[in-house]
Amino acid sequence: MAAPSLLNWRRVSSFTGPVPRARHGHRAVAIRELMIIFGGGNEGIADELHVYNTATNQWFLPAVRGDIPPGCAAHGFVCDGTRILVFGGMVEYGRYSNELYELQASRWLWKKVKPHPPPSGLPPCPRLGHSFSLYGNKCYLFGGLANESEDSNNNVPRYLNDFYELELQHGSGVVGWSIPVTKGVVPSPRESHTAVIYCKKDSGSPKMYVFGGMCGARLDDLWQLDLETMSWSKPETKGTVPLPRSLHTASVIGNKMYIFGGWVPHKGENTETSPHDCEWRCTSSFSYLNLDTTEWTTLVPDSQEDKKNSRPRPRAGHCAVAIGTRLYFWSGRDGYKKALNSQVCCKDLWYLDTEKPPAPSQVQLIKATTNSFHVKWDEVSTVEGYLLQLSTDLPYQAASSDSSAAPNMQGVRMDPHRQGSNNIVPNSINDTINSTKTEQPATKETSMKNKPDFKALTDSNAILYPSLASNASNHNSHVVDMLRKNEGPHTSANVGVLSSCLDVRTVIPETSVSSTVSSTQTMVTQQTIKTESSSTNGAVVKDETSLTTFSTKSEVDETYALPATKISRVETHATATPFSKETPSNPVATVKAGERQWCDVGIFKNNTALVSQFYLLPKGKQSISKVGNADVPDYSLLKKQDLVPGTGYRFRVAAINGCGIGPFSKISEFKTCIPGFPGAPSAVRISKNVEGIHLSWEPPTSPSGNILEYSAYLAIRTAQIQDNPSQLVFMRIYCGLKTSCIVTAGQLANAHIDYTSRPAIVFRISAKNEKGYGPATQVRWLQGNNKKAPLN
Repeated sequence: MAAPSLLNWRRVSSFTGPVPRARHGHRAVAIRELMIIFGGGNEGIADELHVYNTATNQWFLPAVRGDIPPGCAAHGFVCDGTRILVFGGMVEYGRYSNELYELQASRWLWKKVKPHPPPSGLPPCPRLGHSFSLYGNKCYLFGGLANESEDSNNNVPRYLNDFYELELQHGSGVVGWSIPVTKGVVPSPRESHTAVIYCKKDSGSPKMYVFGGMCGARLDDLWQLDLETMSWSKPETKGTVPLPRSLHTASVIGNKMYIFGGWVPHKGENTETSPHDCEWRCTSSFSYLNLDTTEWTTLVPDSQEDKKNSRPRPRAGHCAVAIGTRLYFWSGRDGYKKALNSQVCCKDLWYLDTEKPPAPSQVQLIKATTNSFHVKWDEVSTVEGYLLQLSTDLPYQAASSDSSAAPNMQGVRMDPHRQGSNNIVPNSINDTINSTKTEQPATKETSMKNKPDFKALTDSNAILYPSLASNASNHNSHVVDMLRKNEGPHTSANVGVLSSCLDVRTVIPETSVSSTVSSTQTMVTQQTIKTESSSTNGAVVKDETSLTTFSTKSEVDETYALPATKISRVETHATATPFSKETPSNPVATVKAGERQWCDVGIFKNNTALVSQFYLLPKGKQSISKVGNADVPDYSLLKKQDLVPGTGYRFRVAAINGCGIGPFSKISEFKTCIPGFPGAPSAVRISKNVEGIHLSWEPPTSPSGNILEYSAYLAIRTAQIQDNPSQLVFMRIYCGLKTSCIVTAGQLANAHIDYTSRPAIVFRISAKNEKGYGPATQVRWLQGNNKKAPLN
C-alpha cells in the first residue's frame, strides 16, 4: 500500500442522473460496477433505492416493484450475487424493525420473506445498528440496539450482544434462524460496530472480525469468531490500534480490512478515565488491519491536518463499498453541526485505489490493415486508463501465395481439390482444417461498455437498467491529457434503457448490418444477431471472443433489431488461424542486452485503440510526466514511427489507477496485412430452412481485386477435440462464387458443439482472389444452454 502521503483520493464530479439527497445511517453493497444504496435518514428516513454506476459516473433510480420495504436506517444490508437482503433498522424514531426483505436486483423485485424461528429460543428482536454479514449461504447477525420500552416515544436503549445465523435458500428465499452455541468469551454488547468475514486463500477457516462500536462509550476492541468452531477470541494485534469509534465503515480488499471515519474521542480526552463525559467528534482517519498478520497500519492519522479538497472531510454514518481494488465512500453526517432540525450531511462521493490494478487480458485484434491495427482488451474495473506497448523484433516470413492454401494460416490443411457441391460431407480427414485455438483469459460474452451485465449472474429474462454508449471510436483522443483531469470515471451524455433483455444481446458491428436501426430506448427482441466481422489478417484471436466495436457515432447507443424473419442467433468475428505462440511478460524498466525493446503506443482512456504509430524513446532520456501516481513519458517530446505492411508486432497492455501502472498482460502477436490479399467476409447470417440452415455473408469490404471463390468450413467432432477441446478441426462444406450456401442436417449432425462459453456451432468463411485466401470470418451459432442436437 502506498505511504499515507501518497494516497491518491479522488472526488468524483460531473455525475449524471438523479443524485440522492445527503443522509447518514444508509447502507450500500456492490454488484459488479454498481453501487446500490438503500435507506438512511436526514429530513426523514429515505425509502428509495439508488444505484450509482461507477463505470459511467451515473446515478439512477430503478423502477422497483413487489413488497417494497419501508424506509429504514442503521439496518443490515448484504448482497449474495444479484440478491440483496435487508434486515431490521429504525423505521421511525424509537420504533425499530426485525423484518427481512429480499431484493432480486436482476429484476428490481422486492419480496418480504419470513424465515422460520430458531428451533429453540426467540427470533431476533427489533433493532438498529447491528452487523449483518454474509458468508456462503448464511448470514450472521450480531448485536445492535433495542428499545427496552414498548412505547416508541419513550426510547430506553438496550445494547445487545446476541448472535444469530440465518440460512439462505439457493437463488431466492431463506430457510430460517438458528442460535449457534459459541465457545469462549462473547464480546460486550454494542451497536454501530462493524463486522467483516475473511478466509485465507490457502488454508484456515472463515473468521468474522468485529471492531469498535458504541455501548454508552465508543469501543476500540477487536474480536474474532471462528465460524467453523464457533469460538470467540480477542486476537493479539501489532501496530497502532485506531481510536475508539462507532458509525465507521469496515471494508475488506484482499487480506486487509480498511477502517474509515466514524465518531472518535476529541483530541486530548482520556476515554479510560471518563468515557461517558468526554467530547466526541467525527474523523477522517484511515487505517487497515492485515487479517493474515493482525497488524494495524495507519494511513491517515487523526492528528493529520486536513488539506483543502485533498481527501474526504470527517464524517460518520457514511457508506463504503469495495469495487475491485477501489473503495468508494458516499455521504454521512459531518460532526454535530445542525441545519434547522437536521444534521449537516456530506453530499460528496470519493474513491481511493488501494493497490495497483491487475493485468488486463491479452490484446485482441478487431481489424488489421496494411498499416494499422484496431485492437481491444477486456476492461479492468475501476481504472483510469491503459498503457499499450508494442515490440517489433519478430521473425516473420512472407505469407504463401499458393492458391490452394490460405495465407497466414499455419497448420491448416486446405482441400486441394474443389468440391462441386455444398452438401457433400467428405469422408477423408484430408478434407479438414486443423486449427489451434489461442489460450486467453476468459472474456465477457458481450463487453458493451457502461452497461451492468447482470446476465452473467442470473437466469432472469426481465432486466431493467440504463445502457450508455461507448466512446470506443475516439481512439487517439483518449491519451495522457484526458487522464490528468482526475474527474473520476468518464461520462457519456446519452442514456437509454434496455428492457426485457432475453438470452441474447446485440453488439454494434464494425461493418454494416442490413437491419433496422432503432432508437436509444429499445426493446431487444429474441431474434437478434450478435456480430462482428472485420479483417484480421494474421490475427491471434481467441475463438470465444465476441469483439465489440462502435463504428462511427460513439455518442449514440444504437441497437440493431432484426426484421421479423426467423433468423438464428449467431456470434461472429473475423479470425485467422493463430500463427504464433503466447508468452508471459513482465514490465521492463530498462532494456538489457538480449531483452525485448518495448515502445509505447500511448495511454488510452478506454479499452480499445487504433494503432498506426508508436513512440520512440531516446536512449538515456526518460522525459517523464505524471498520470496519477504513474510516471509516463511526455509523448509530445517523442518521435513517432509508422507501422509498415506485412510486419509482425507484439502487443501488451497494463492498466493504470491511482496507485500507478499495474502488471502487463500476456503478449499477443499480430501482423499487418500484406497488400493484395482479400479481407474477411462480413455480415454473416444464419437462418433455418427445410434442408438445414442457410448460411450467407457479404463480400469483403477490401477485396483487393476480383474474388475468385469463397470457402466455408464447419468445426466437426473428432477424437482430437475430445482430448483437447481447444483444438478445433474444420471441414470444408462449401467452395464457390456464391455468397451463401446450404448446410444440411447431415452435415450439422457431425458438428462440434463448443461449450467453452455459451454452447455454439463454429463456422469459418474466407475469400480468395488472385493472390490467394485472406483471413477467415468465424461465426458461433448459439445453441442454447442444453446439449440438444442442432436444429432442435
